[in-house]
Amino acid sequence: MILVTGGAGFIGSNFVLQWLATEGTPVVNLDKLTYAGNLRNLASLEGDPRHCFVRGDIGDRALVAHLLEAHQPRAIVNFAAESHVDRSIRGPEDFIQTNVVGTFHLLEEARAYHAGLSGPAHAGFRFLHVSTDEVYGSLGAHDPAFTEATAYAPNSPYSASKAASDHLVRAYHHTYGLPVLTTNCSNNYGPFQFPEKLIPLMILNALRGQALPVYGDGLNVRDWLYVDDHCSAIRRVLAHGRVGETYNIGGGNEMTNLEVVKTVCALLDEARPLPAGRSYASLIQFVEDRAGHDRRYAIDAGKIERELGFRPAESFESGIRKTVAWYLDHPAWVESVTSGEYVKWVAAHYGT
Repeated sequence: MILVTGGAGFIGSNFVLQWLATEGTPVVNLDKLTYAGNLRNLASLEGDPRHCFVRGDIGDRALVAHLLEAHQPRAIVNFAAESHVDRSIRGPEDFIQTNVVGTFHLLEEARAYHAGLSGPAHAGFRFLHVSTDEVYGSLGAHDPAFTEATAYAPNSPYSASKAASDHLVRAYHHTYGLPVLTTNCSNNYGPFQFPEKLIPLMILNALRGQALPVYGDGLNVRDWLYVDDHCSAIRRVLAHGRVGETYNIGGGNEMTNLEVVKTVCALLDEARPLPAGRSYASLIQFVEDRAGHDRRYAIDAGKIERELGFRPAESFESGIRKTVAWYLDHPAWVESVTSGEYVKWVAAHYGT
């Protein structure tokens, strides 16, 4: 049994699905079901006795304590987080509450639970904290990629809140002996991603004939990691990672935002061509840059390859093709998330 927090969100739900398909051992899934948490992501697990879903907050210490006592998990995998930079700029308080205070409460309950274990259960317990490359700040065009030794220099409320949570996790290992592992990943993409993020936003807007908003000059660089590869890496770290260590997880795919958008457009031109040979790229519209927009992220994932033998299975070309196909093949899921709160957010952020 493992406890997964945030397991109805984008990465968390992909992890739960992959875990049950590969490891097969039960999962208790704790998720608050905010705007980005969606039980439709887990519809294929309906009736599966290995999946126990609990709606709740990682900051609810009584609930977390009850789940730990009742289910006796051998590990906690913490995906629970507010994760969108734009939202953090507009309203940072939720990010502090979930990413910092929530992580603190979760760590406190994990510490108490671990202290009460004995023998192999005590020795084998792990707390794996999922974080981001954004904690390292921004790189220049020719700077070396982030390593696990790169100094933290977060530039947004989101990345600052994740940096704070990373520091708490580290401190609980060094101060209390909690057996922790931390992963810092690059930009994820793939099925079930909430369409406020770049790739699904471009796919959905293009299919509706709406503008494809690209920040600034579109030349901000990110490393892109297919979500299934990320989940595989987390499983590898959980199984074989050295306690107290951090592992960077990257896709080895540095691309500008504009290159990503044009790639999505080209794939849609193939799959759903517009009349008269028009390209979806004609919908690209440059908009005012994001406040404090980091110019470049790049991940050096040499450590996880050397120590744990992990390399991503998907290239960007194969992963983005799978992603576009998934959104085209799942209109019901798209419809379920593109109403209500999502519509309000898009109107507030990009205008009508």
